[in-house]
Amino acid sequence: MMNLFRRKRPAEVQPEPATPPQAAESASAPPPPPAPAPQSYEAWAPDGPPGAIGGGGLAPQLVEAAPEAAETLPTPPGLSPDHPLSGQIARALSSVYDPEIPVDIYQLGLVYDVSLNEANDARICMTLTTPGCPVAGSMPGMVEHAVATMVEGIGDVEVELVWDPPWNPDMMSEAAQLELGFM
Repeated sequence: MMNLFRRKRPAEVQPEPATPPQAAESASAPPPPPAPAPQSYEAWAPDGPPGAIGGGGLAPQLVEAAPEAAETLPTPPGLSPDHPLSGQIARALSSVYDPEIPVDIYQLGLVYDVSLNEANDARICMTLTTPGCPVAGSMPGMVEHAVATMVEGIGDVEVELVWDPPWNPDMMSEAAQLELGFM
């Protein structure tokens, strides 16, 4: 079977521009430290770049995860907002896209519950937009891989598909509803 998943890419380090000697001598305060570069992740989305898997199928898309991204995402259901991994888990879940809808599974409301034990092993209960969804066999693996590779300090990851309660468009975030024209 072809490996459809990729590990996160290390952030590229940009060299600092050279300071002219006269400017360095006249500076009275040390320069501020450079801001850390955001980490890059590959998210799975439909209609990827040319040569994508299956021609228009699932393909990795580069996503820049800004440090403040965790603050804009709600805490995963079932986790305390104070848990040190909640923001990373939210970012990882939001990097996986439904192949037929241009919105990530987290904003679609497909993630019902995330629980962690003392060893930081994760159990994720999620659903799909319909039981007949063509990615029912592959979506749990995509979610498992995203969380396992993007969350530092995570243990084992188990994803369970559930169908109760059935998903409906009211479960989407306001941003997802706006994106898809439901508002």
